[in-house]
Amino acid sequence: MRVVDFARGLALILWAAAAPAQEFEIEDQRSYPGAGNAMLRVISTADLHVFEPFLLRFQAANPEIGIDYITASSAELNRAIRTGAVFDLALSSAMDLQFTLANDGYAQSYASAVTASLPDWARWRDQLFAFTAEPAVIVVNEARFAGLPLPRTRAELVTLLRDNPERFSGALGTYDLHVSGLGYLFATQEARSSDAFWRLTEVMGRLDARLYCCSSQMIDDVASGELALAYNVLGSYAEARLGHEDGLAILPLEDFANVMLRTALIPATAAEVEAAGAMLDALLAEGMGAGSAPVLPPLQSRDAGSDAPFAPIRLGPALMVYLDRLNRESFLAAWDAALLQQ
Repeated sequence: MRVVDFARGLALILWAAAAPAQEFEIEDQRSYPGAGNAMLRVISTADLHVFEPFLLRFQAANPEIGIDYITASSAELNRAIRTGAVFDLALSSAMDLQFTLANDGYAQSYASAVTASLPDWARWRDQLFAFTAEPAVIVVNEARFAGLPLPRTRAELVTLLRDNPERFSGALGTYDLHVSGLGYLFATQEARSSDAFWRLTEVMGRLDARLYCCSSQMIDDVASGELALAYNVLGSYAEARLGHEDGLAILPLEDFANVMLRTALIPATAAEVEAAGAMLDALLAEGMGAGSAPVLPPLQSRDAGSDAPFAPIRLGPALMVYLDRLNRESFLAAWDAALLQQ
């Protein structure tokens, strides 16, 4: 199979020429020409190196369909769809932003035998479909924790960090909630589940925690030893790195697991609806354990090292509570005060 890999600069020029009104930032792009005329345009938050095996399997089964795959942050994906960018499938880890897109009329309905087989909690109005269940995890550099007892709960983690400032000052990483839609989702859901969230945020603030846009960069810095710990990274990305990076480990906690549903929708602007439906069905089938091993965790999964309660964040109007402008501003102001201490 022929693969054409576009440089980011060229990709931006081509997209600007095709649709000058679209203003969003892409992170990566790759085109997979097909034998036919259909070109399926996919925008996704999943890193290309993670998602490419699925794309290659799909195209092997559907050689007539070409694929143009763009990666962007969840916030940029949301912006692209809302400003009328033409995509045939949108895949995002920020299930709250995806829900608002569907709720606000930016998704079209799609139904098939595969979507009908999804559990009720994994779909909403035949417009939004979950295809993974991914826990947020803590990734640690084992050498930076040498000689210390590993915490089993967030309360124990707070105590460990507070009692060892010389070990952890400047060596903690977490999402920047102002730029990461997934980070904001994890934080708001965790704040609803446990009072320990705010205590942990304050301790991390006193230790000059570093802020990131995405999981992969945090894991890179834990692997290099720049960070001792990265908080709330995607478990799927962490698991993929464990076998290739010495000294990386996932810290299992017993109090609870924050589990995100990665979701897909067919935008209202989709031009290749039939091809989008075919890819959506293939993606959902893999997520439910059919065929090849999925590239991301299946819908019903559990962090192998954790005994924490496993309850995915549910699709529904409750996801919009913290996206309300006043609620968002209030939450971010409290988070800034706790983490960005002067």
